[in-house]
Amino acid sequence: MTKWSHIVGDVEDVFRAIADPVRRALLDRLFRHNGLTLGDLCDGLDMTRFGVMKHLRILEAAGLVTARKVGREKRHYLNPVPIRLIHDRWVSKYTGPMAAALIELKSALEGSAVGAEAVVQVYQIVIRTTPERLWRALTESSFARRYPFYMNIDSTFEPGAPIRFVNDKGVTAVEGEILESDPPRRLVYTWVIRYDAKFADEVSRVTWEIKTIGAPGDSLCQLTATHDVTNAPLTASHVVQGWSLILSGIKTLLETGEPLIITRNV
Repeated sequence: MTKWSHIVGDVEDVFRAIADPVRRALLDRLFRHNGLTLGDLCDGLDMTRFGVMKHLRILEAAGLVTARKVGREKRHYLNPVPIRLIHDRWVSKYTGPMAAALIELKSALEGSAVGAEAVVQVYQIVIRTTPERLWRALTESSFARRYPFYMNIDSTFEPGAPIRFVNDKGVTAVEGEILESDPPRRLVYTWVIRYDAKFADEVSRVTWEIKTIGAPGDSLCQLTATHDVTNAPLTASHVVQGWSLILSGIKTLLETGEPLIITRNV
């Protein structure tokens, strides 16, 4: 196994990570309340902090948990993208108890990846591509129309410029304002849903971060999507299932050249 193979999304790593009951218990806690500290996760467990940290490292290595600094605290977030990716690439091809179990897990993780108290959604995936090509996938309609945005993107991507996601009928589905643009590393914009009036007063913020990992020449990028829904509770519950699908679609398109095929049972 290469140094970065587990990060790329080794299927065995995901199944190995969820095979342990303690790690499943940690995922369950993040399922109910996202963004917990190590102390929060240790509370009530008959295990040392060091033991919990070891389990968290395995979950992070499998991509099922991401961590970020919030002030002085390190908070942990449930990341359903690896489950989504396995499902989209493999489960739709097969049937049986394992497939059914994975579908159930996928639905559970995506359906409650944001707890009632969470104000930030964090999703992460590693893609074998260059930062420049990944930036194009996030900003150019020729890419965005082929993964599960399925829309044209209209923006100059200059700070202060508007951004619009427009469907095939010319209707703006989502719009916002570019807050930061640092190609090919970081893109931040506000997010306002326009296809349903009940979301019209909620302004949230989407941050894309691209980081090169691995040895020079590996062409591996870590893509992190952070959706700050602090003031958008309706938006939070509405979009949570969509982001993991979008990241899975971007990875599939850039690595295979083919769009993600969504089957009826997804």
